[in-house]
Amino acid sequence: MASRALVIGRFQPPHIGHIELIRVASWENSRVIVAIGSAQDSHTPRNPFTAGERYEMLQAALAEEGIHNVDIIPVTDVNRNAIWVAHLESMLPLFNTVYANNPLVRQLFEEEGYTVRTVQPFKREAVSATAIRSSMGAGLSDWEKLVPPAVARIVGEINGMERMRQINSTD
Repeated sequence: MASRALVIGRFQPPHIGHIELIRVASWENSRVIVAIGSAQDSHTPRNPFTAGERYEMLQAALAEEGIHNVDIIPVTDVNRNAIWVAHLESMLPLFNTVYANNPLVRQLFEEEGYTVRTVQPFKREAVSATAIRSSMGAGLSDWEKLVPPAVARIVGEINGMERMRQINSTD
């Protein structure tokens, strides 16, 4: 099999660190499978965007960056670590390398015999989806410099900042 990599994330929303990770994987592999995790979740503080919205954001951002050897596939959670890798194998095309910095993700895939690559997080001290969501919910615009222009545009089109304010509000 040609080198085919897996990149897993919730992409809530996709930010410049995610795109840089996918870029590295795309340089090192013939294909990259991007699994959008927690595809069943939306409209919550941790997962405000739908799987379809995240798909559109990733597709537009990757096209904007000229990254074309990528397949984007939403995947639902199983919430059982012991079967998670098998679940992903059943939902995705074949892959032989996994890009992951999360220690649990690395362990689960290594136990199943996969090559796992870690990549130094891109500007991790400044770029985090949690901080981006927090800024969006507070009505700040500083988050826009942390996401690709296509993502900021789509967040605007779907009124994502208002959604974040509504999600974070209390009655």
